[in-house]
Amino acid sequence: MIVFATFVSPYRERRDKTRKEISEVGSFYEIYVKCPLEVCMERDVKGLYKKALNGEIKGFTGVSDPYEEPLHPDLTIDTSKETICKSAERILDLFEKEGIV
Repeated sequence: MIVFATFVSPYRERRDKTRKEISEVGSFYEIYVKCPLEVCMERDVKGLYKKALNGEIKGFTGVSDPYEEPLHPDLTIDTSKETICKSAERILDLFEKEGIV
């Protein structure tokens, strides 16, 4: 069984703990979905970045709260540089290489 879980996980320490916990019972792959802040703001249909920049939302990851990039993710996907299809293909390639699919 493959389970994909997506979270805004801004702190390395929490991600490292999660990796350790899951690795005790199964496989864990950290896939860093990277996107420059400017591109995230352009794509923001709800206007959350604008509100965060105006101080209306406190503790907003990447604006008023830090994001610690992973140091050694299993795969980095930069959504500003590749299509959704290419990103999905790269994830499947990783899982095929690891013998998961």
